[in-house]
Amino acid sequence: MSAKISSLSVIFMVISCSIATVVPFLLLVYFRVRKKADILPFFVGCLIMFVFALVLESLMHQAVLSSPAGALIQGNTLLYAVYGGLAAGLFEETGRLFAFKTLLRKRMDKDANALMYGAGHGGLESVLLVGMTMINNLIWTELINSGNTAVLTGSLTGEALSQVEASIQTLIETQPLDFLMGGIERLFAIALHISLSVLVWFAVKEKGKFYLYPMAILIHALVDGMSVIIAAAGFPTAAVEAVVGTMALAAAVQAKKVWTECRKEDEV
Repeated sequence: MSAKISSLSVIFMVISCSIATVVPFLLLVYFRVRKKADILPFFVGCLIMFVFALVLESLMHQAVLSSPAGALIQGNTLLYAVYGGLAAGLFEETGRLFAFKTLLRKRMDKDANALMYGAGHGGLESVLLVGMTMINNLIWTELINSGNTAVLTGSLTGEALSQVEASIQTLIETQPLDFLMGGIERLFAIALHISLSVLVWFAVKEKGKFYLYPMAILIHALVDGMSVIIAAAGFPTAAVEAVVGTMALAAAVQAKKVWTECRKEDEV
């Protein structure tokens, strides 16, 4: 393969990687210094994200999608969007509920801890999904541009070789802007995770506000489901992220409203 990956693509990979890996820790420092939040919720957020989304949810997907129903779900975009969105919402928001009721039960006196938890939850996802992907892309890019793709293919044959070659071609053909969109999408995602954390936080803390927990599930499901539907419809990545960003902003406005109302009630 003689084609190379452009310098602009490399720059956008670096920017997205930086956003995905640095922003969570900037938020950690900001919430600690400016909001006086505890540090523990950040790492509890990381833990819950790993256990509930990357382990438990993944196990359910393996079971469901490998079943007869799985073929039906994967063959229908709407069903797949609804299934995936509800699964993500149920597991991740239940993870938050579990964390606030148990691991962080003694930290509920500081509402800023909801923000810190959200930064950790969304931060780990950001590092794993985009940060690590961009690092891998940068390594592959160096090998492709230097003509050393043999390092990637090695002694591979058959299907394994075809898959690696297809991945190389996909990387070469990806438009520079799509690499930048990865970082921008993570900004929206982290903001969404913080907003959802606020909703579930007050669902646990405030009497009569438990409805905020299913609300968080539905918001999460809507954002994830809509992104799948829009992408499957053939819209460009920028359009998908514009919709996701709009929904993340709407979630932030709702979280801000809940935050203000609950804190006023606490002061009465």
